[in-house]
Amino acid sequence: MSDGVIFAISLGVTLLGLFASWGVYRRKGAASGMRGAAWSLVPVAAAMTGVTEFFVDLAFSPVKWAGVTVAGLAVLLYLTSGAMLSRRDPGAGKGGKAAPAPKEPKAAKRKGGGGSQGEIGQGAPAGMDPDLAEIEKILRDRGIQ
Repeated sequence: MSDGVIFAISLGVTLLGLFASWGVYRRKGAASGMRGAAWSLVPVAAAMTGVTEFFVDLAFSPVKWAGVTVAGLAVLLYLTSGAMLSRRDPGAGKGGKAAPAPKEPKAAKRKGGGGSQGEIGQGAPAGMDPDLAEIEKILRDRGIQ
């Protein structure tokens, strides 16, 4: 399409948008009308900067659509590989075997700072969530509660 045709279409869309924005201004107030006017000016700005011509060329060019498809495939592959890497064991990606999983809870390994998981749940009042009991025990141990 020629630049004149693109500009004429953009100007027509802008004028229709400004007319609709005036109606919105009358019904909903100045803020809504100004927002509509701002969006209405976008087509003319795009035509004046050449952005519209780029999109018209994009819409009618199979080679450019193939390029967009390849770019989309690249993004999809990148995101998929990131998800796969985040699910991998922490030590598996470092050229060796994954680190063995610990067999005891961390609370039992601390020196002088607490007992096993079973001891925490035993002190919980009837009907209280064991996780909340554990949090309360930690707060008491640190003198916060």
